[in-house]
Amino acid sequence: MRITDQYFWNFVFLVFFLILVFMGMVVLDSEAYKVYSELTFVDFTLMTLATFRVIRLFTHDKITAFFREQFYDATESRGKVILIKPANGPRRTIADLLSCPWCFGAWASAVVVFLYLLTPYAFFPIMFLAIAGVATFIHLLASVVGWKAEQTKMDVEGG
Repeated sequence: MRITDQYFWNFVFLVFFLILVFMGMVVLDSEAYKVYSELTFVDFTLMTLATFRVIRLFTHDKITAFFREQFYDATESRGKVILIKPANGPRRTIADLLSCPWCFGAWASAVVVFLYLLTPYAFFPIMFLAIAGVATFIHLLASVVGWKAEQTKMDVEGG
């Protein structure tokens, strides 16, 4: 398998993404609940935090592992199931997207912004995701502080 074979699928998904964004812009131009020029700092903050939470949900959390695993190949080694990315094809591109927060972030932010601008009903799930995003960030920060405190304690005690 040549690396350029996978470039084809990456290009297909890029074109698909750009088409979806363009179609979303057309829909929002005619049907938008909120006009992007009227967005406030609070709107941007909510969308940013909701996007952060969606990215984390789909790239890291166990609750969506069943979805991510559909795009991997399972092999067994020493009695354990090991998931590996397919060598090429569309499943490989999706597996790459779902394992990269920066890559998936473009898709997630497009969906969050589209829904937020399209309908007032999106406010509540986006607000819940934003609050969960803040809580996730606080939890990660507390974990880092705890790990640092444990490491400092071990260094001082000579362990």
